[in-house]
Amino acid sequence: MAANLPNLAQERFQETEEEREARNAAGFPGVEKSLPKHIGSRFNIPFLDNITSFFGNKNVLAQEVNPKDDVVWLLDNTAYRPVLDNSGERPPWEAEFVAAYFTRDSGKDVSGWVAQIADRLGLGQQGDNRAEEEATITERLIPFVNTIQPARFVHLRFPNGETQKLGPGGRNAISSDIVGTMSNHSDGATLEVTAVPSEVAPHGSMLMHFAEPRGWTVISDIDDSIKITMTMSPIGILRSTFVSTPTPITGMPELYNHINGLLSPSWFYLSASPYNLYTFLRPFLHQYYPKGTTILRDASWMDLSGFLESLTQGTGDYKVSRMDKIHKWLPERKILCVGDSTQSDPEAYGDIYRKYPGWVKAIFIRKVVDVEGMQKTDKNDPARFEKAFKDVPKNVWKLFENPSELYTTVDSLRAL
Repeated sequence: MAANLPNLAQERFQETEEEREARNAAGFPGVEKSLPKHIGSRFNIPFLDNITSFFGNKNVLAQEVNPKDDVVWLLDNTAYRPVLDNSGERPPWEAEFVAAYFTRDSGKDVSGWVAQIADRLGLGQQGDNRAEEEATITERLIPFVNTIQPARFVHLRFPNGETQKLGPGGRNAISSDIVGTMSNHSDGATLEVTAVPSEVAPHGSMLMHFAEPRGWTVISDIDDSIKITMTMSPIGILRSTFVSTPTPITGMPELYNHINGLLSPSWFYLSASPYNLYTFLRPFLHQYYPKGTTILRDASWMDLSGFLESLTQGTGDYKVSRMDKIHKWLPERKILCVGDSTQSDPEAYGDIYRKYPGWVKAIFIRKVVDVEGMQKTDKNDPARFEKAFKDVPKNVWKLFENPSELYTTVDSLRAL
């Protein structure tokens, strides 16, 4: 995975004209300039670790994580079987294991940034409510402030006692390893995998979900598709991320529960949010939605202003690139895509439908009408959807405002 600054530069390069116009109309550039920048620093990373991190997973000087000094986030994943070869035998399972590494207790002093964010959000004067809201901001800001720790690796332990080394992490202190030859498991099974020692992973074990080559898979956006985020408003994004209680879109948990019971799919939650929000989004998803793999953007570590850019620039190309990877893993699955009209979901899903004919069986787009800033754009213009879904059959894609509109269509998918 690339370092942070090249990623942000790539996002700006990939920014579409429509994204640029929408961001300017909503005032994103001005808000971004007013936010704290470089709230973490590479100067806090030990010199040798910083230099050798350029070698990525080939870094022979990397060290194993130490629970006294280091913290690891283990991201849930989905195991798949590679495409069958001519022998006709089922290949063994494999999966991509992603871990993020930090320096323990490196982001304690955030009071100045907390006050700055609170003022930017227009929170009230000092008092009980202000103090409570600042405490929430502090808790959610820490993942943006903790110093990343490159040049570290970790061992995992599987339930059968086997262990596996992950890493080391590269410039962004994120490691990605393809691990194969796991024990046999059935489609839909879930395995809990722990770090060694477990104390190094304060957010707990990772969950590995198993998906056979055939069956259904749901690829779902998060922000304003299943969670209220207000992605068309910079202040709305900041408030929903740092102050408000995470809230599902009305009716979407019930719809996803219905889909889960009817189709027994594997689940991927694909968001342009940065990895900093993983520990914020994972409990929300587990509380309201079927468990699955959450794919977030490798960008904006230690840079709060980059957070808004990550959510609003180059999101279409980013999502297509991640769906390319899912297709590589599960090319024979039947895919249901769910997104919304605030960002580039229609264009991304249209592109992926045309790129892999027959793979995507249905596309649901939530037509967002209750978010500030949508009225100033043409994002809900019928012509926009017709262009995005050019050459996509009308019976494949469906717009909705209320999830109740989708049940009949969902029920019909069972026959495919």
